Amino acid sequence: MHNHTVTLKSPLPYHAPSSHPIFSLRLNPRQFVLPLSPQKTGGSIYHNPVFICKGTQLSVPSHGSASLGPSNGNGAAVHDWKVRSVGIENIDVATLGNLCVDIVLNVPKLPPRSREARFAYMQELSKSPPDKKYWEAGGNCNMAIAAARLGLHCATIGHVGDEIYGQFLLDVLREEGIRMVGMSEDGDIVDSSNASYETLLCWVLVDPLQRHGFCSRADFCKDPAFSWMSKLSEEVKMAIKQSKILFCNGYGFDELSPALIMLALDYAVEVGTSVFFDPGPRGKSLLTGTPEARQVLSHLLKMSDVLLLTSDEAESLTGIGNPILAGQELLKNGIRTKWVIIKMGSRGSILVTMSSISCAPAFKVNVIDTVGCGDSFVAAIAFGYIHNIPLVNTLAIANAVGAATAMGCGAGRNVATLEKVIELMRASNINEDDEFWNELVKDMDTGEITFLSKMVINGRNNQVNHVALQKVVSELLPKLKDNRKKVRALAYFLACLVTEGEFQEDVACG
Repeated sequence: MHNHTVTLKSPLPYHAPSSHPIFSLRLNPRQFVLPLSPQKTGGSIYHNPVFICKGTQLSVPSHGSASLGPSNGNGAAVHDWKVRSVGIENIDVATLGNLCVDIVLNVPKLPPRSREARFAYMQELSKSPPDKKYWEAGGNCNMAIAAARLGLHCATIGHVGDEIYGQFLLDVLREEGIRMVGMSEDGDIVDSSNASYETLLCWVLVDPLQRHGFCSRADFCKDPAFSWMSKLSEEVKMAIKQSKILFCNGYGFDELSPALIMLALDYAVEVGTSVFFDPGPRGKSLLTGTPEARQVLSHLLKMSDVLLLTSDEAESLTGIGNPILAGQELLKNGIRTKWVIIKMGSRGSILVTMSSISCAPAFKVNVIDTVGCGDSFVAAIAFGYIHNIPLVNTLAIANAVGAATAMGCGAGRNVATLEKVIELMRASNINEDDEFWNELVKDMDTGEITFLSKMVINGRNNQVNHVALQKVVSELLPKLKDNRKKVRALAYFLACLVTEGEFQEDVACG
């Protein structure tokens, strides 16, 4: 085994979602348009993968069970703050699994290619916990935070460990007004000394050329990271039942067993909760995964109310290159599917239903960091779905939220604020490419095609109904401003709770 000396430097102002494939990406600010597609090969704005890191099991220091609440005496933390937090009975969006802490580090060079050398490299990194300034909430926390900032009531369903990283995630979620629902029963014995029960970490490594590598325990485990979970607790069932939307993505398979994901999906269908599914880059690997994973993937594609994919992902799942035709194929094969949304990267986005096609060009922005844009986009789609906003308007706000996130650095607490979204929509600067869109919808056999345009003269052109962006913005802004007041009120309420809690602790200590 090789020995490596790793020197840690101050991190870049960058945070990345956990579990993403490894890729190399220049982050120099440039004029571009959002939403951006995830990594793809050939002709993409992304470079080819730098390395494939299978990660290593990392020892996480524990603060003891008191950090997350009282212990049951067996080293099992009782995550009791979740019932003390916001006290929301009705939830707009609940996310399933994929909760992790991203640790962003500048390193002299990315890990070597050999498995043994990578293992030694990661062992060196994990000898001592990095300073908290390197940490950020990752995974489905990105979507939940973006949705909460739009004024939606959110919950995250998953597992965090009884250590400092778990406490960090709980603190971030609480500060954003997001309820945490643990997946283990209070009576379950959780061995906090076992790495399988620790909060999932994603090490985000950045070299001097600003190339990135992503590594987590889940990357090299044969089984899902939390394969010890086999059933839905009563609290999880209650959260799903109280939610308007249950959001799942392909990275959930890294943590949860296919059988458990199937249980959650079937229960959501049973109680009438809408299911959103974004297979992401994992969709392609799941197609060739275990029989159980393939079965659950097929079930999700058929039983989800809303599917969200990039054009490449839609093609890999259907074998159809035209994104609209691919979306229509997914609709045809679905049982409950109402919307299929295709993210077209720098072009914009498309929403396909059984009777219509809606297209919205992306906003032009000065891109700083694309991480978290897709998660933010999904949050805004959920916003439009819940509030029954017209389809092209929903795409417009989703494009704006994704673009606003790209104007900052990283994900987690760095995703778009509502103020930034409103500012971007007021500017109304979109990337119009009539030739591309006209070619895409040409000869489409569908009831109605709606297209978002910067300026509209006559409204309808042949089969295409053009909708003026200014009209859409004028309809959306009152709703967004009203939600901004609600978000500020919630922030004030949470601040009062924290202050009251600190005061009570001081009195108790005194």
